[in-house]
Amino acid sequence: MAVESKVPAADASLRVLSYLARQRGPVAAATIARSLDLPRSSVYQLLRVMRQHGYVVHLPEERRWGLGVAAFELSGGYARHEPLSLLGRPLLAGLVDELGESAHLAVLHGRDVLYIVEERAPRRPHLVSDVGVRLPAPLAATGRAMLARLPRHQVRALFPDRSAFVDRTGTGPTRYSELRSLLDETTRVGHATEDGEITRGLASVGVAVLDHVGWPAASIAVTFEQGTREADDLVERIGAAAAELSRRISGRTRRVGDGLSP
Repeated sequence: MAVESKVPAADASLRVLSYLARQRGPVAAATIARSLDLPRSSVYQLLRVMRQHGYVVHLPEERRWGLGVAAFELSGGYARHEPLSLLGRPLLAGLVDELGESAHLAVLHGRDVLYIVEERAPRRPHLVSDVGVRLPAPLAATGRAMLARLPRHQVRALFPDRSAFVDRTGTGPTRYSELRSLLDETTRVGHATEDGEITRGLASVGVAVLDHVGWPAASIAVTFEQGTREADDLVERIGAAAAELSRRISGRTRRVGDGLSP
């Protein structure tokens, strides 16, 4: 028998957030109230408070609610803890041994990616993506792989105008429409690429690591010198490592090449 919470508002708030996390897109407040058997007035009040703190966003035209940036930062905070690093490190080491290129594991942190595992291949170029380094998500293959898995309104909320974009090498998206085109292409081909946007002369291929409800918990990427490798030659092996890490963190089997559409 379930134990009744002595803090009903906190209990209801967590239930609402958990419910939204399981959905494939924004839902109406009435649907939330009905699904969780909560008073509609209470749900509206909770949503307003969570919106003020960034945990949910309201889409007025659709009259629906979805997870906000703060909720994804919580997810990223979980991903940065040791379990994900410990589970991912041997998989990255295997990639380095097999491909002879450096590999890394990153999580989303607001508009950036945060690198939590870095496996360097011997005699390969120096990388800026060391453990603890943050880089702009729209420029990095790791970031693009994860952003492509987020619903469109979540990406739009992260990058509302040109001021949200960062330039490192004079290439890469500078506005939302350009980022959207990149993410749509990532969705179409099933993996993300970068080509000199982080560091001139270096390219990367990245694949998202999904949690038990299909949200991007992290991403794995391999970096190599431009012109020395073809992305298509790397995708299958990187995708297999990402699928295996997804299985390890969620217990859910995902096939290499599963669709990326949110």
